[in-house]
Amino acid sequence: MGALDHLLDMFEITPKRKKRKPMQTVEIKVKMDCDGCERRVKNAVSSIKGAKSIDVNRKQSRVTVTGYVEPNKVLKKVKSTGKRAEFWPYVPYNLVAYPYVAQAYDKKAPSGYVKNVVQALPSPNATDERLTNLFSDENPHACAIM
Repeated sequence: MGALDHLLDMFEITPKRKKRKPMQTVEIKVKMDCDGCERRVKNAVSSIKGAKSIDVNRKQSRVTVTGYVEPNKVLKKVKSTGKRAEFWPYVPYNLVAYPYVAQAYDKKAPSGYVKNVVQALPSPNATDERLTNLFSDENPHACAIM
């Protein structure tokens, strides 16, 4: 809190303050084919008020903006370059329980990533699941052989 804020609070003078946007990271998927595309997207995003850091990764088709920004404004700004853009639809492969279910596996995803979808759970009648639960450390009475 600054000195001016302290004085305003002492004298109970309340100026009209805008609520500050929270610090956040916005990731956008946008196809960039050349240096010109990359430069155009970076210039468009760098003009956003509140953007603290901008990372453009052409190989992954990914733009990451960190700062006091609104995600929809960042997406709109990237789309204003004439490129097709969407919010980053992928999550790291190791955070997903079943990464190769039909909806999650995507050939266009960067290596190490799969689509961010609701993960399908295997049916409780599935043989492989019953066998793994049969010899579980959590259920010591499951195996009568031991």
